[in-house]
Amino acid sequence: MKSASERGLRFDVEPGFTLPDLDGTPLEPRTVTSTYYDTPDRRLLDCGITFGRRVESHTGLWTLELPSEGGAFELAVPGGPTRMPPAFLSLLPALLRGDATLEPVAKLRTRRTGYSVTRNTGTVEVVLDSVAVLDGSRIAGRFAEVEAEAITGNGSALTAIGKELRRAGADRSLGVPRLRRALAGEAGPDEAPSDATAAGRLRSLLAEQYRELLANDPGVRLGEDSESLHHARVATRRARALLRAAEGLVDAEWAESLRAELKWLGALLGPVRDLDVLVEHIDSEVAGLERDDARAFGSIRRRLEQQHADTRSALLAAMSDPRYFRLLDRLEHAPDVPGGNEAVSLEQIASRAFKRTRKAMKALPRNPSDEELHRVRIEVKRARYAGELAEPALGKAGGRFVRAAKDVQDVIGDHQDACVAEIRIRELVASGRAARSALVAGRLIERQHLRKKAARKALPATWRSFEKAGRAAFK
Repeated sequence: MKSASERGLRFDVEPGFTLPDLDGTPLEPRTVTSTYYDTPDRRLLDCGITFGRRVESHTGLWTLELPSEGGAFELAVPGGPTRMPPAFLSLLPALLRGDATLEPVAKLRTRRTGYSVTRNTGTVEVVLDSVAVLDGSRIAGRFAEVEAEAITGNGSALTAIGKELRRAGADRSLGVPRLRRALAGEAGPDEAPSDATAAGRLRSLLAEQYRELLANDPGVRLGEDSESLHHARVATRRARALLRAAEGLVDAEWAESLRAELKWLGALLGPVRDLDVLVEHIDSEVAGLERDDARAFGSIRRRLEQQHADTRSALLAAMSDPRYFRLLDRLEHAPDVPGGNEAVSLEQIASRAFKRTRKAMKALPRNPSDEELHRVRIEVKRARYAGELAEPALGKAGGRFVRAAKDVQDVIGDHQDACVAEIRIRELVASGRAARSALVAGRLIERQHLRKKAARKALPATWRSFEKAGRAAFK
């Protein structure tokens, strides 16, 4: 199985569009026929995932495209039309749970032409895809797209070529997946009517967290993109915080038991994500050390990798447990849950969370401990999610409040990351025996002290902005 991530730009163009003269080397024209598969309710497409098989020059290739922070992340494996790759299906149990099955939903024939363009030190491939939507042997529709992908360089060539394409009439893509464009005339799955009540807003946001969990589930299982795990963890935390903030808007017993299950999942996602962050940070720090010092830290790095492997194994085991799938089922049916018995507005919910946060901050001593600062961060995070819940009612002031809360959360988050890094480094050194490793660890611990100091210095100004935004939002 091969994987690749793309760094590029996409443009929507009218059928018949021609590429401008980019002074490049022509690429060999290609014709590809692609068959896409999805569940009857288009569950993969709804999560930004595409699964299909393409044929070019009588050679078949199965592909699975997953959402990624930097764009699409595509997996590919050769294979015939009669058997879907087990490696791909093993990444999709959350989307195929229950009685969901994959069926062919669209067939496209794409004629690709283009150029390889070199500008300064960068090379960019620019291609025009003329797409025919097939219904048997009949062409049911047509559309066209232009893609520019950076092959080498720092991206400056890609930016320059993007400007030339826009001048030639190409419009920056709205991000609509090719499959969705092909299915544009098809009636989509039934959508629940919009509910403008406070409880309706809560249910809508819970549905978003469900889709976010589902969309990132394959990436978490694959383990090649740490951002998938980050997004899954955030969705879990946000769903739990929303239920806490909006206590009383939905059935209390249902909400409390769901919060307990989300806490269980968060306790499995959290350690893996914390180690992802720690490994990335330590690698960047060690990169600045002298060669002998960097080598001495290698044994500690290997123990860190083993911890990561162990926590990831525990997470994957849990994600294969029926308990995890029952949690997804409950989130999926959150819009059907009966309301609670409390009549409270969205503004009141967010205002209460803001007041609790201010109270927690005011209670801090002059030189708060690391743990005391972390507790304030938790309150800020809850206020942020409550603000997101109430944002439609608060308008622009609500948006500014949410952004200000995120800024405070990030500052104290940097402080907390440094605290966690220091604890982990000390534990790793204590379990080893090399004196040189201990010396290097001491240098890294000192850098964590500097991170904490910088965060504490930045906090007052960031907090004042947050308070100002809160007072404007909750007059």
